[in-house]
Amino acid sequence: LNSEQRKAVKQIEGPVLILAGAGSGKTATMTHRIAYMVQQGIDPRSILAVTFTNKAANEMRSRVADLVGDIYGMWIMTFHAMCLRMLRYSGEALGYRPGFTVYDETDKKALIKRICKDLGVDEKITPVALLIAVISKCKENEEGPEEYLATSKGLPQDKMIYQVYSRYQEELMTDNAMDFDDLLWNGVKLLEKEPEVLRYYSERFRYIMVDEYQDTNYLQYKLISMLASHHGNLCVVGDDDQCIYQWRGADIRNILDFENDFAGAFTVRLE
Repeated sequence: LNSEQRKAVKQIEGPVLILAGAGSGKTATMTHRIAYMVQQGIDPRSILAVTFTNKAANEMRSRVADLVGDIYGMWIMTFHAMCLRMLRYSGEALGYRPGFTVYDETDKKALIKRICKDLGVDEKITPVALLIAVISKCKENEEGPEEYLATSKGLPQDKMIYQVYSRYQEELMTDNAMDFDDLLWNGVKLLEKEPEVLRYYSERFRYIMVDEYQDTNYLQYKLISMLASHHGNLCVVGDDDQCIYQWRGADIRNILDFENDFAGAFTVRLE
């Protein structure tokens, strides 16, 4: 590692912002940082590393294992996998039964098409793709059907979307199912509703790392902020010049405002 990478690796307490562009050794820095923490005697179970894709998570897990061997109990996974695991343990608090199903995009589309048929929705006027996009956006912003209707213009199409969205959520609960967007939203709901669950995870994960932080959306920012609120040991890595997921709610302000949101942040730029 070069001198800047070593600075990032050894700063393990408090908020840390690592600004890293393409080709700057970001993944090597992250994996060595985790290995350094383990070598310093930190329990692997107290480390949470979150990224966006299963491929990135698998690569990081493999590289950390190569450096330190056993990583049993360490969570290195995507945001959605993290929420899914928490909800598998505690989903009953939100009204789900054990063994709930997670609907993929095909399941979601089929259910919404059936609801549209039942409600007599003309798909030429209100396409299924539009309904899926609006519902997804609502969930990213923590808006249920009632909130959507209250903030809409009250047009006939808005009322139709509200009806479909309401019925969709009812059908999911009846089927004991969540969609992909529900995983993040329900993860936040769980931590907000159950202080003991939040306390457990925030005390367990004393060291949190987030990859590609510039691509986090509102819910992901909120999740991480709640988990890090107990100890403040949050390290985020990202490129402040690049944000590729704006189409699904990514907010570049999360990385630009990190030093304001987390006072006393240690910042290092990898060149």
